[in-house]
Formats: sequence, structure tokens, C-alpha cells
Amino acid sequence: MSTPPQFSDDVEAHHERLDLPADGDVYIVGDVHGSRAALERLLAALDLGEDDRVVFVGDLVRKGPDSPGVVDLVRSDERLVSVRGNNEQKVVRGDKDPDWLRESDREYFASMPVAISFDDALVVHGGVDPERPLDEHGIEELLTMRAPQGDGYDGPFWYEDYDGPHRVFFGHTVHDRPVEREHAVGLDTGCVYGGTLTAYDYRRDRFVTVEPTATHEGRSDAKIVDPVEAATTDPVSGRGVGVTGGN
Repeated sequence: MSTPPQFSDDVEAHHERLDLPADGDVYIVGDVHGSRAALERLLAALDLGEDDRVVFVGDLVRKGPDSPGVVDLVRSDERLVSVRGNNEQKVVRGDKDPDWLRESDREYFASMPVAISFDDALVVHGGVDPERPLDEHGIEELLTMRAPQGDGYDGPFWYEDYDGPHRVFFGHTVHDRPVEREHAVGLDTGCVYGGTLTAYDYRRDRFVTVEPTATHEGRSDAKIVDPVEAATTDPVSGRGVGVTGGN
């Protein structure tokens, strides 16, 4: 029987433990960033059934052309749920007040869990510090974790040294292809920057991707990570990276 992650009281108040249907498919989806057209194509490729579930790693909004459309898609379907990303957090704090923001959006962003868990999986936006237990992490750390002992996109990245016990699904750090390790799966493949939108098929241990229809924002190559060690075979688990293209 899997053990739920143990957080501090502050984080636990924003932690949602999912009770998944035994027969349903489960997908974890990378950062959408207002790219509604790409999300619609991905959801069509997933062809969700009644008992299927989709968990987003946060950053549903900002940078892309249709943040309200993405929010409406997720909110209108009870099979879809998202953790809070740092871009939702910026709106909650009032650091950002985009012109597309509607009266109910900020309240919705504030209601998003910071962490979602099921089985032995943990979904957060940023990641975790491998040198500290989960109950010593704060909300902002889970939202923005990238290189706790390094320097942002210069690394080293938190997942390089993380060895469990939970398998963490995350976004936030943009990669040119998914990261798949025994205890970490990175799903931000730069959809809004002209990359793919990626989902991980949890039941079948594979990736499902859709190609972009447009590049909505430019990004320096220095801020798109090439996960060399995770490109083909994880050195610990021996898992291969499988990619299935969506229509």
C-alpha cells in the first residue's frame, strides 16, 4: 500500500490526495501557458473515458494567447485537475494583473492545490530539494524549485540527485524533450515556445505529445534544457523513453 507524502501543516492545507478509479487511465500534462489550441488537440488525442483523470503540473496560464480558454477547459471538466504553478501564484499574490483576468480567476488559482498525490506519485509544479524531507519544504519552494544547490538554468537541477521515495512529476523547467527518471518525470517541453505539449500516460508508462501549431513567445536556447542523461535510458531504472504522437 502506497504511503502519502508528509508535508508541513502549511503545505498540507494545499495538498490533495486523489482516489483514482481502478480501471481509468491517468495522464499528467506539462505546462500549457495559455495554449488552448494545443491543449484541445492533446485532449482529443487522449480520448478520455468517463473514469479517466488528467492532472496538470501547473502554469495553465500566461504567455500564450488564450489563458481564459485554458482555464475554462480545465474548470468545466471534473476529470481534469491542476496544481498551482508559479504563474498562477503571481496572479494570486497580485504581482501580475493580466488584462484577460476575470473576477473568478484569481479565486480559482488560490483554490488550486500546491501538491497532488496518488499511489506513490507526487505532482508539484517546480520540484523538491533532494537534501531535505518534504515536511521541511514551503509552498514557494514547491512552486519554483529548480537548482537548489546551483544557479537556475545553469543547474545542477534538483532531479539529478533525487532518489525518492515518491516519483515526482513536475513542470516549470523547460526541456527540449521529457525527462524520465526512476523518481522524476519532467513534462514542460516548451509548448508556448514552439515545443511540444506533453502528457505522461501513467498506466502505460509512455509519453503522448502533440506538435505545436505556433510559437507564441521566444525563448533563449540557454533556458531550454537538454536532458542528456534522460534522453534514451535512465541510468538507474533502465526505462526507455517512449513517445506516441497525437493527431
